[in-house]
Formats: sequence, structure tokens, C-alpha cells
Amino acid sequence: MDEARHERIRAAVAAIPEGQVATYGDVAAEAGERSARLVGRVLREDGADLPWHRVLRADGSSAPQILDEQHARLRGEGVEIRDGKVVLAHHRAASGWLS
Repeated sequence: MDEARHERIRAAVAAIPEGQVATYGDVAAEAGERSARLVGRVLREDGADLPWHRVLRADGSSAPQILDEQHARLRGEGVEIRDGKVVLAHHRAASGWLS
């Protein structure tokens, strides 16, 4: 992956407002990419300094290996979690958050 694509994804994640979330697909779209998997790869390899906890699966759930920490961080920002999923209707960042 070229550096410009990588940095667009990082910028999109960095710009998600506190108390709001985005799906991997939302981040990809915001960064001008088509692959939600690419977003996951960037976060896995180079996302420790980003608000990675604000990025979720399309249904509002978390990957099992990060669930506890992700939910704790999101609750700390006032994000509502019901039945193990973030209530996307209340906390999803509006498209164009990077603009």
C-alpha cells in the first residue's frame, strides 16, 4: 500500500469525534477507499496512537480480542452499548467528518 492511502486512512480515524464512532466501511469511504479490510490492516499495524476504539464492525460490534478495552474506552466517552453492540443510530459520526 502506498503511503498516501495509508495516511488518508489514519487521518480519517484520527478525525472521528470523541463520543462518536464509525464502522470500518465508513472510515474507508471517508478516506476514499473501497476496502474496509484495509482500514483494519492499517489500524492493526499502525493504529496504536489513534482513537482506534471508535472504529467498529458494520453491526456495531467489536472484535472479541479487543472488546473489553474498546467498550471501556467508548463508555468513558459516553457511548451507549446495548447487548454487546454500540447503538450506531445514536453515536455514528456523520459522513464528511474529515472535511
